[in-house]
Amino acid sequence: MAARAESDPERSGTEDEPRATEPDEDAGNAHVGPAAGPQQQLRLAKLPLSRIKTLMKADPDVSLASQESVFIIAKATELFVEMIAKDALVYAQQGKRKTLQRKDLDNAIEAIDEFAFLEGTLD
Repeated sequence: MAARAESDPERSGTEDEPRATEPDEDAGNAHVGPAAGPQQQLRLAKLPLSRIKTLMKADPDVSLASQESVFIIAKATELFVEMIAKDALVYAQQGKRKTLQRKDLDNAIEAIDEFAFLEGTLD
């Protein structure tokens, strides 16, 4: 029976091939996996929504959090992290480095007015 499974053209090579769990960011496609089929999972948020909901409920002022509000907070967080990372990258590149360091984040926070609310939070 094992020899038959190895010679079966539909099964050959599928066990050794790695499976994609996330789409390429450059592809711009929101489907998970190489061929998700009829049960396609749309992954519109990169952060885990259950973790975002848990953090939101940790606030005593929040009693209920709808799925829509959790999604919006997740997307806003992603955009914020992307923006501050890009701004910090400028300072890393000025130092001829490819790796972001804390001082790059500190420089971005000090230089950009939109990040003024973060001053002193990394101390």
